[in-house]
Amino acid sequence: PLPTYDEVLVCTPDTDEEEVELIVRRALSSDSQNQKIYCLLGAEKLVYKVSKQLESHFFRLLQSSTVPDYRFIIFCNAKTHNSYVITAFDTYKVTIPCYSKTEIQAYLSTHLKVPFGTAPVAQAFKEPYQQNVKFIFSNEEGMGR
Repeated sequence: PLPTYDEVLVCTPDTDEEEVELIVRRALSSDSQNQKIYCLLGAEKLVYKVSKQLESHFFRLLQSSTVPDYRFIIFCNAKTHNSYVITAFDTYKVTIPCYSKTEIQAYLSTHLKVPFGTAPVAQAFKEPYQQNVKFIFSNEEGMGR
């Protein structure tokens, strides 16, 4: 399953050390063996001080962790070369292949279907297939969409 809200931290320049430490602790704790996938999105946006703390917390907790199969993913923009996070975790780097919009839509339509017999919000959309995730984008900020 895709990560839930408690498994994802969307990073900004305002993300603080406490938030980063919390998600690293969750990922490397003994409770993380419940198949959760912990993610940092946009980690290249972290300020230097927080990036250093991320590295420090991760490697310190990794040494003391008894969890062999942790699931912790750090997403960074590959075009950002001056990020401390990219440098610090370079040995763990995995390049994700680029897929077309059609391939991504096909994948999502098969993996994000609403279970039969439920009455989700997805019924508000007119598509022939009912999905439990819907992305809505707006060109204007703060329009409540």
